[in-house]
Amino acid sequence: MWQQLRRVQRSRSARYGLPMLLLIVGGSFGLREFTQIRYDAQKIKKKLDPALEARLNNQKPVVLEEEYEKLKELDLDSWRNIRGPRPWEDSKEFQDQQRERISKGQ
Repeated sequence: MWQQLRRVQRSRSARYGLPMLLLIVGGSFGLREFTQIRYDAQKIKKKLDPALEARLNNQKPVVLEEEYEKLKELDLDSWRNIRGPRPWEDSKEFQDQQRERISKGQ
């Protein structure tokens, strides 16, 4: 009996294969638990406040004709394309320069 146990201990499949199988099987169960925690947390975050949900449900539906009438009233021909500041530029200084150019041009 002791000889058989020593033979099993010396074999490569028992020495390297069994721990590997245990790691794979145990890891899959562990990952399942961690992913379940993640999905449970997402479900909790998605729940809305009842007051907010009621407010969202009470909004009137958007009618395409009404939106078209609103757009007809807007003046879309006299707009100016103004470039935004680049990451290395100071935004306040750049906006002031743009405002000066616009005021001089009009």
